[in-house]
Amino acid sequence: MSQRFACRFSSHGGRYHNYMRSWVAVLLLAASPVVAQTLPDLGSTGDAGLSPQIERRIGESIMRDIRFREPTYLDDPEVSDYLGNLGARLTQRAAGVRYDFEFFALREHTINAFALPGGFIGVHTGLILAADSESEIASVLSHEVAHVTQRHIARMLGQQQQMQLPVLAAIAAALLLGRSRPDLASGAAAAATAGAVQTQLSYSRDFEREADRIGFQALDAAGFDVHAMGSFFEKMQRGSRLADDGSMPGYLRTHPITTERIADAQNRSASQPYKQHLDSPEFHLVRAKLRAGQGDARNALEFFQGLVRDQRYASEPAARYGLASALLRAKRPREADAEMAKVRAAGAAGPMIESLAARIKSSLGDKAGAVALLSEAHARYPNSRPLLYAHVEALQDAGRNQQALTLLTDGVRLYSRDARLYQLQARTYASLGKRALQHQAQGEVYALQGALPAAIEQLQLARTAGDGDFYQLSVVDARLKELRAQHAQEQEAKK
Repeated sequence: MSQRFACRFSSHGGRYHNYMRSWVAVLLLAASPVVAQTLPDLGSTGDAGLSPQIERRIGESIMRDIRFREPTYLDDPEVSDYLGNLGARLTQRAAGVRYDFEFFALREHTINAFALPGGFIGVHTGLILAADSESEIASVLSHEVAHVTQRHIARMLGQQQQMQLPVLAAIAAALLLGRSRPDLASGAAAAATAGAVQTQLSYSRDFEREADRIGFQALDAAGFDVHAMGSFFEKMQRGSRLADDGSMPGYLRTHPITTERIADAQNRSASQPYKQHLDSPEFHLVRAKLRAGQGDARNALEFFQGLVRDQRYASEPAARYGLASALLRAKRPREADAEMAKVRAAGAAGPMIESLAARIKSSLGDKAGAVALLSEAHARYPNSRPLLYAHVEALQDAGRNQQALTLLTDGVRLYSRDARLYQLQARTYASLGKRALQHQAQGEVYALQGALPAAIEQLQLARTAGDGDFYQLSVVDARLKELRAQHAQEQEAKK
């Protein structure tokens, strides 16, 4: 699929927007006789014309561009891990799950979330910061999961199933642009001279109601407070003053919330017995981390100093964690270290606490102390991938690459589709001077990211590196054959 295709969700203008507008417009123009059709009826999930495999490939194509070209993409393992764990609780309870879901964040101040074809769900950091409870975030995620499991985007694209994948991906981008950037979607629609395109750029009301209903069921089954769905919708609608004057939350633009939908959510929750859900410590810590990294470092520091001074917090450990993060960001590591002692004194524990403590030690020049802390923490929390990443990086920083390689070998065996682990492995091999293995690991990074030509090139470099043994080169040759066949198959599908 074309690497030139990109999807933009930011609220800012510029060259990137012009680039996106031109490509979506061109591809929509080529497809305008078909795009101009009205939305299909609600139907059943089996009515979608696109197979789950095609949906996944469309989603993967968009995700490649988000990871490589979207400046607001938040490549933070701890935030992604939190969203993934929260989402897993919902998808384990949701009906009709047939995808490997991936949850990710965009550093955007707007209150918004969206689903891509194939199980990719993005969350704006503004939504996480606006939520007063974990159940409110879960209510939004459950709604987006329902859009995926009920294949709503596939149904909207179903009439275009005879098109090539790049065109389908462009239409999917237009759907998302219309939901988060109506101005760009209008430009694409005008260029395609298809007045009905704009009506296709939003979910139908029937789709929204269905996502509410099924999302509510998953929310309830996962043990969250079901009242959160109606209250969060009502909060956003109340905050917008029922008027689109430019201040309306993005979620209201992209998922129009009517009084009827709010009433439906409230009526459903009223029929359920009250179920208290205690927010996880990670909910508070992730929000503190995001707030500490937002805006100017001085303002972030003043914000948390005020919280701690006036005791205006829902969680003292999280407030002090945020203050320590802000101090570290302001290049005041000794004060950050002193604040971490208070975080521990307040009873906080967990991977995020240990990771921040290790970063502070490293900033103080105590690399050995950072490694020791992370080694102990990794043994205590063996299932935390962010801790694994941090442990490996600390070992690399301390020049202990052979130990890092041992950790990575075990990690790759457990998480064979984790591109970050392969990236760390490639970096470790490079430090050890093992060029063939470095290129082989980097090839797996690109393969997992869907960049097959780049993956093939890396494996070819591994073959000619000159330091691979017979067994390693045999593995490389077998993988090269596999990736070339896969790439040829994808090229054929585009014709």
